[in-house]
Amino acid sequence: MNDFVIVLGWIGLYAPMALGALGSIMGCAVAGQAAIGAMLDTDSGYGRYVGVSAMPSSQVIYGIVVMFTLNRAVTVEVAPGLFAIGVLSGIALMYSAIYQGQCCASAIHASKAKPEIFGLSVAPAAIVEGFAVFAFIFALVLSGNLPQG
Repeated sequence: MNDFVIVLGWIGLYAPMALGALGSIMGCAVAGQAAIGAMLDTDSGYGRYVGVSAMPSSQVIYGIVVMFTLNRAVTVEVAPGLFAIGVLSGIALMYSAIYQGQCCASAIHASKAKPEIFGLSVAPAAIVEGFAVFAFIFALVLSGNLPQG
């Protein structure tokens, strides 16, 4: 039983980075595909499309920081906390990156037809980023309360 708990602790250490990366991959892919389509339909403004399509990449950075913050000796006492914080923050980061990518794709589609709304159209993606930041900060605070192992 103790070995299983230790394995869960190791999963929790790696989960925020891995799940954040999965979400960033999917979010950037969706937004990137929209950016490529917009480039075919417009004569300028390509840089902002590429920039917006990279927005979901921040969640993997948050996941890396949480992973390093959780990094400690994995013991039976610490493993459940590592698992809970790591997996739950990782899931939150993954979903926020995926949905942020969808918001970015929508912003790209809208702004290619009406360029003057570009700034406003990115606002939903920024709001989703805010929820990723909440999950990130809460994971950092909670990880500070775990024993060092």
